[in-house]
Amino acid sequence: MSEDAADAPARAGVQSIDRAVAILRCFDARRPELGISEIARMTGLSTSTTHRLLAAMQGNSLVRQTPGRRYGLGPLLVQLARSGAVPTTLRDAALPFLRALRDEIDETVAVHELLPTDERAVVDQVESHQELRRTYTDIGVPLALPHGAPGKAMLAMLPPDRQERWLSRPIPAATPRTVTDPDELRAQLATIRTRRWAESHAERHPGIWAVAAPLFDHTGAVVGALGTSVPEVRMDERRAAELGERVKAVAWEVSEALGATAEAVTRTVEAAGG
Repeated sequence: MSEDAADAPARAGVQSIDRAVAILRCFDARRPELGISEIARMTGLSTSTTHRLLAAMQGNSLVRQTPGRRYGLGPLLVQLARSGAVPTTLRDAALPFLRALRDEIDETVAVHELLPTDERAVVDQVESHQELRRTYTDIGVPLALPHGAPGKAMLAMLPPDRQERWLSRPIPAATPRTVTDPDELRAQLATIRTRRWAESHAERHPGIWAVAAPLFDHTGAVVGALGTSVPEVRMDERRAAELGERVKAVAWEVSEALGATAEAVTRTVEAAGG
């Protein structure tokens, strides 16, 4: 038997998985139920193939049949979502990654949440083991987005009209180094969208140099930021850039745990840039 012939069953199995995932992606809040012909049209599969896959998926509780010979998402997906295996809060999703990153770099790492008021709040932190370290004492307190790297990481990813709510009014200075010029801040936000991480050097707290990257949910919307805050005696431009890239990578892992996809996040970034 040739190698290609031996691999054929494996390729067919992978193709079936890909097609089943394509079917699951057809359902959303606007389309909780779909008929076979609708699913076939949306996936590009033939009606017979769609019918065969739906039968197998129904047998595994991935889909269920609804009145009118239509289909909806199945009970297995609900069971998995509510089992605790999938994190339901930003803090739950981020905390394991915070601990791992702190152990790697031995600097304080924190997760910040975007509030409905378009402010941010520190949700949790994992502190550095070093004697000289950043410790957040304002957990849960609303903070202005232009103040500090985590807030700027979020602000850069908001729709333009929400960015302008901050940029069109006076920005109070938290320290002498706070960026209060709207044009300068706009330029920084553009850079953040390009490289996907932000930094601030003593812009919210004297002596602290921070880098942060945005966090996204299953819709692609920005919901928070993950960042590390370092005493400036242990930071320079080179280390800031290295930590910025590392924080960006870890933040993306958290975003994936929240259900984010590269395609949805790309749309968010493009829309934020106007």
